[in-house]
Amino acid sequence: MTRIDVPSQLLDRARQLATTRTILGIAGAPGAGKSTLAHAIQESLGESCVVVGMDGFHYTNDELVRLGRRDRKGAPDTFDAHGYISLLQRIRTEPNDIYAPAYQRGIGNSIASAIRIPSTATLVITEGNYLLMNEEPWAGVKELLDESWFVEVNENLRISRLIERHVASGKDPDAAKAWSLGPDQANAEIIAKTRDRADRIVTLD
Repeated sequence: MTRIDVPSQLLDRARQLATTRTILGIAGAPGAGKSTLAHAIQESLGESCVVVGMDGFHYTNDELVRLGRRDRKGAPDTFDAHGYISLLQRIRTEPNDIYAPAYQRGIGNSIASAIRIPSTATLVITEGNYLLMNEEPWAGVKELLDESWFVEVNENLRISRLIERHVASGKDPDAAKAWSLGPDQANAEIIAKTRDRADRIVTLD
């Protein structure tokens, strides 16, 4: 994963949020830098912070084939949104350790209970594409976030990152470019419409 220097004002805000159990949502288009930013903050804050990705709730490839949605993997209806919302509700209300799934790009599926959310964690950062959507069932996410950020980056850079990511995951360069400019771009356009619902816009270089 690419490393970044987190702007001091973002780290200061994260530390303020981490004084009590808080859920910070980081949204943005594929390749915008959501995961990179979230994990950079986690590294700076240490054990008080944990990152939980929305991507852990991808339907499996087999299930997407059954549903006829494999060619649109990454679209809003290719995730278990209800399961993700249930996890956020548990994070808000349960005092015990909680376990969440994590998506593994290399295998293209999620691994159950791969992320431990300790009861002592005061800042839970959850990052993903559709945190700010106002359509059901995703509309239930924003009300569970204490604060939301929308990450954006130069569009050419974002797309080049996506292509590199797909190549690293096993696609040949032509297929990686086609997917980045096809399904990924269609999803990016959906996500862009949610930008104004964020509490803060974060522009990454």
